Amino acid sequence: MAKKELKVLLVIPVYNHGSTLADVTCKAIATGYPVLVVDDGSDDNGWKELTHLDCQLHRLPHNRGKGAALLAGARLAEKQGFEAIITLDADGQHDPAESLHLVTEAETGVWPAIIIGAREMVQDTVPGASHFGRAFSNFWIQLETGVELSDTQSGMRLYPVKELLALHLLKTRYDFEVEVLVKTIWAGIPARSVPVSVHYPPKAERISHFHKFLDNWRLTQLHTVLLCRRLLPVPHGRLSKKDKKKREAVVVKNPFKTLGNLCRENASPFWLGVAVWLGIFLGALPLLACHTLIIIYVAHRWHLNKIAAVAASQFCMPPLVPVLCIETGYFLRTGEFILDLSWEKWLLEIHVRLFDWFIGSLLIGPLLGFAGAFLVYRLGRKWQGETVIHG
Repeated sequence: MAKKELKVLLVIPVYNHGSTLADVTCKAIATGYPVLVVDDGSDDNGWKELTHLDCQLHRLPHNRGKGAALLAGARLAEKQGFEAIITLDADGQHDPAESLHLVTEAETGVWPAIIIGAREMVQDTVPGASHFGRAFSNFWIQLETGVELSDTQSGMRLYPVKELLALHLLKTRYDFEVEVLVKTIWAGIPARSVPVSVHYPPKAERISHFHKFLDNWRLTQLHTVLLCRRLLPVPHGRLSKKDKKKREAVVVKNPFKTLGNLCRENASPFWLGVAVWLGIFLGALPLLACHTLIIIYVAHRWHLNKIAAVAASQFCMPPLVPVLCIETGYFLRTGEFILDLSWEKWLLEIHVRLFDWFIGSLLIGPLLGFAGAFLVYRLGRKWQGETVIHG
């Protein structure tokens, strides 16, 4: 594939990072790429340190969030004829010199694409919350897109300008980077990663405006909306016709090959466990006469193993699990168990029992699902180990 020559602008969004901004900007300028600093309504006057530097400065009158600053930078980049922007955090976490790795990947691979600088988080000073947050985000984004990425929270990214501005984006703060990644993939633009270093200063020297409760709540709301949107049988608007993945179709003429393909979908022990959890949870719900169809549909939309999910749901067949759910639901409502096994109690009051079943399944389903998922995960890990030893 012939190498493309992309016109790239480095964009540094900043909000009250006066102590690190000048150093980060100098290092960005040293890469040889043009640099734009977007000040998101800072009140620490850090931008004044840039007046003698060879970079552009764009100031927003009020703090609107990192996403708003990045979009403002992308609009300016488009006006100036840039095809791509690379975003760098102003806190010194990224090494601007490694922007070249992202540009090289973009120029030699399929374009347009999002290129993520996947942080090699090996420092002792990396907060435990950062490790957890990255794994948590990776999990949800794989459910929402079916794409496995190693660092979906990295702020060092290369975006195609035209495609970025064509997206319908609603978020403007830290949740912006999740929304833009998911919607870009939905639009047919691939996402790829390249490893980059990361610097975490000691805790006392860190500058972060991430609000642990408020921003995590925003992210939770966003993932809920994206997962629900993923379930809708409505196609997403496509921005690229080049996203034609050469994958073997799941359904083929030979039924045995079809079964084999279904079994191989997301077949790692972890994702098999997730599929089992889904199957048991949905299997415990009072979805009368349509459990299997719903489980297959949800598993398909969330890119989970359909065979594992449907098989796991069979453990919820009557009478044991439904009765357990009904008794649990009745106890949660009344503080008592149903000891009356009469026809009147169970059939004439069927509408009430269905309500009890629903309430109880919201507790029993997840608990049984976690037990089944854990068992499958452990067995899968053991089987993998034996395969490696004897293979």
